[in-house]
Amino acid sequence: MPKGTKKTAARHCLNCRGRLVRLDTPVVMGILNVTPDSFFAGSRVLDTGETLDRLLERAGQMLADGATFLDIGGYSTRPGAADISPDEEADRVLPAIDAILRDYPDALLSVDTFRASVARQAVNAGAQLINDVGGGTLDPAMFATVAELKVPYVLMHTRGTPQTMQSLATYTNVTTEVIDEMAVQLARLRSLGAVDIVLDPGFGFAKTPAQNFDLLSHLDAFGLFDEPLLVGLSRKTTIWKTLGITADEALNGTTVLNTVALQKGASILRVHDVREAVEAIKLTKELKFF
Repeated sequence: MPKGTKKTAARHCLNCRGRLVRLDTPVVMGILNVTPDSFFAGSRVLDTGETLDRLLERAGQMLADGATFLDIGGYSTRPGAADISPDEEADRVLPAIDAILRDYPDALLSVDTFRASVARQAVNAGAQLINDVGGGTLDPAMFATVAELKVPYVLMHTRGTPQTMQSLATYTNVTTEVIDEMAVQLARLRSLGAVDIVLDPGFGFAKTPAQNFDLLSHLDAFGLFDEPLLVGLSRKTTIWKTLGITADEALNGTTVLNTVALQKGASILRVHDVREAVEAIKLTKELKFF
């Protein structure tokens, strides 16, 4: 695509259990990790010595800052993260969903899980969206569960497991191969009758920093799917290792790359820092990219 050409990805309306979320203007998904070991310490809640009060405080601030979705995850997917059982994951996620919906009944909640059993329990508890970092590759029951529950589903690209994925970051052409692999999974989902599918190229999952930059530079190629795109670059290794800083210092770099993603068609930004992402959307909108 010639430089300067504006490419707008598909803008859709997600049906979140009867509530319609328009994506004509991109929206923000705030990250709430109910784990003790996620890579960015600032995203963790329910860590040692903390209570649900911390979770609710963070959720409330994200909603006030303009988050459309809150993404609740109970399994750390950072490279080399420890494996935990589905029961332990559910024990982290379900109380968080209950607490947030008790205090913020209008909140739209996403469950960040690759396990069908956890996804089902979370939706039954009130979650309206499933964000699957496994893209259906880590649990054979996930796609059928998504089709049955009829909630929006984020299909992310990855290879292997969180414990093995970085050893599988081998591509001849990362964008082409990610598109090809996602096309197979998307066809399977559609054949089961799943609706409201969101695509996530999986930045940082089975991809090196160089591959992430290559993928971002060609993000508009995913427009061929005619599905909305979720981009999750917030404070990731690609940013802080490239800049020689830490994840705690990577907010500015996150905003820079989020702005590029918006220009190339992202419909949802998944972030740790909601206010800054909302500001990036407002400013980029003035440039008529969407």
